[in-house]
Amino acid sequence: MRQTLVLATLGFTLMSGTAFAEPMFNRVATFSVPLNLPADRDASKKTVAEIIAANDAGTLLAYTDGEQQAVGLVDITTANAPRPAGFIPVGGETTSIVILGDKAFAAVVTSGDNFKEPAGHLATIDLKTKAVVATCDLGGQPDSITLSKDKSKLVIVIENERDEKLNKGALPQLPAGNLTLIGVKDGAADCASRQVVDLTGIAAVEPTDPEPEFVDVNQDGLAVVTLQENNHLAIVDTKTGKLVTHFSAGTVDLKGIDKTRDGQIKATEELKGVAREPDAVRWLDHDRFVTANEGDWKGGSRGFTIFRKDGTIEFDSAASVDHIAMRHGHYPERRSAAKGSEPEGIEVATYGNDKLIFVGLERASLVLVYKDEGAGKAPHYLQALPGGIGPEGLLAIPQRNLFVSASETDVGAKGGARSAVTIYERSEAPAAYPSIVSSDVDGVPLGWGALSGLAADRAAPGRLFAVTDNAYSPSRILDIDATQKPARIIGALTVTKDGKPASYDLEAIATRTTGGFWLASEGNPEDKDKPSRNMLLRASAKGEIEEEIHLPEELEKHAVRFGFEGVAVTGEGADETVWLAVQREWKDDPKGKTKLLSYKPATKQWGVLHYPLSTPSSGAWMGLSELVFLGNDRFAVIERDNLFGAKAVKTLATFSVKGLTPAAIGSAAIPTVEKTLLRDLTPDLMKLGGYGLDKVEGMALDKAGNLFVVTDNDGVDDSSGETQFFALGKIAN
Repeated sequence: MRQTLVLATLGFTLMSGTAFAEPMFNRVATFSVPLNLPADRDASKKTVAEIIAANDAGTLLAYTDGEQQAVGLVDITTANAPRPAGFIPVGGETTSIVILGDKAFAAVVTSGDNFKEPAGHLATIDLKTKAVVATCDLGGQPDSITLSKDKSKLVIVIENERDEKLNKGALPQLPAGNLTLIGVKDGAADCASRQVVDLTGIAAVEPTDPEPEFVDVNQDGLAVVTLQENNHLAIVDTKTGKLVTHFSAGTVDLKGIDKTRDGQIKATEELKGVAREPDAVRWLDHDRFVTANEGDWKGGSRGFTIFRKDGTIEFDSAASVDHIAMRHGHYPERRSAAKGSEPEGIEVATYGNDKLIFVGLERASLVLVYKDEGAGKAPHYLQALPGGIGPEGLLAIPQRNLFVSASETDVGAKGGARSAVTIYERSEAPAAYPSIVSSDVDGVPLGWGALSGLAADRAAPGRLFAVTDNAYSPSRILDIDATQKPARIIGALTVTKDGKPASYDLEAIATRTTGGFWLASEGNPEDKDKPSRNMLLRASAKGEIEEEIHLPEELEKHAVRFGFEGVAVTGEGADETVWLAVQREWKDDPKGKTKLLSYKPATKQWGVLHYPLSTPSSGAWMGLSELVFLGNDRFAVIERDNLFGAKAVKTLATFSVKGLTPAAIGSAAIPTVEKTLLRDLTPDLMKLGGYGLDKVEGMALDKAGNLFVVTDNDGVDDSSGETQFFALGKIAN
């Protein structure tokens, strides 16, 4: 075998997509899958967009929704305005789909017991009448389906998946899977022509139980099949149904990864001999194909690999995929002990003269785009695309310069985003994402996420500080250079107490005139297992906690789990006053009013004002998530609800405390500030083509008078991992 190429750390300017005159993809629309449900379906129930296909014109999408046992259609005639186009029940769990002319062919699982008695059929759907017009029994549980390039055969993986709870998922678990070929005659599936290709006896890992997962066919009619849990690859001639060759997918030694779930992102560990266990696979040309090495049983090498059809490995991404996720704030730290970013999807297509490779990262919720440089060369990394949560299906539509991803994760039941279909368009415009990334420090990526508060350096314009909340441990203060585009996280301070790393739920940060920081840690007295207190923290410029300040008992007894969310400082010396914004009403607050607290370090005196919250939509809540001093007795706050999308409320407002004296704790009469709308942020969020992020949590006004706002991605937990950083320019004082 020739020497494997390993992707080195590319010039970091590639992260912005602006260093080269390469055309870039930008997200233009997001279609929420529940919009496709008919009136007789409960829209609050879980939906899925898993595998997705398009018609020849690239104007109609069909996606599988296994949860709803249906196929959904989306009209993308106008790419930036997708519309519901149909919902077709198919009598079982849909797993994969292809389109030929005015027909769609869907793989459908109908097993009463998926593991003991696997069963399924091929459903033929008339896209004009939106109805199932024929079925073919498949004799097992189908997973992946594709068409031969000459459109003469449907090629279907019959997985007969294993029960991961049975004997800890150990193989073998029969009946064995196979590859099934069905001829296409006059645009219809010829069920009588069904041919089963036996894949047993070829893999070193449990040869009696092949676990076929994904299939793709090249121009020569050769099908490459991944046998995921067997860590094996098979090449089948679809014209004859004969096995041509097969080989192990091999193993990888991974260096510079994070393999420990401990609340820290640290790319300093290693794993040896990790089985690739590829999932999706696509041909690059007649001789080469590329795999997404998700893993399932004992492996998962966190990257992708380019093979030749004789088994030669030409390229392996090693740890670089995880590194990109770390720099973008998308690394799923809670998956560190498993399979990291978990590449699952692969797509290949030629746009103009460029053959592009798309790699879908299921757990990082990113799609990475590379340009194939040809045989024997490493692919060139171009950009990372944000999408919904858990991109599963990847679809290139080069005839329209479009790309589509389908996300299978729906966390609506937890108050999160729904499953979605995301549409991107390729053009000469620069990449709009990311808007903030991190640099490498000491040769490894600086991992980050959950930016919950911002503050400005008092001396240097464009220099900011951010804190991370309890998604990570220990707490950190991040150093941001906002003069670059995208903004760059260039360093991090670990917060310490008594010389040891310390963990808080930091939600806000402010810089002191004498150096150092004020930090606000949100408490949760309602947590039955581990109740915590709201704290104001005085920290040195090195992140050392010098003082923990608690609320007076008379105030603290009224606290609920929605606590400190913003901190700001006015004055200095004996006149220094720390101001704190409480997110929502506490037990002693009138409905619709939350607290603005003042604290004078010199006298340890507390005071309270009220802030009038806007009325939330039905079923939602409204609260504050940041507080910034603008000068001249004026402050700015972020006021937001907990909703997503165009109807959500995300605003910047200002108020003045001139002439107002904070009331003493326990007072019956508390002055209420008068707010003025400064900016509606919802349009800013929606013009980015996403689903409209929820947590706008950080804001800072720098030395030059420029305002910055950032969103919190929840540490990629039940989130797409997307962070948006806005440079809003100067505001009127």
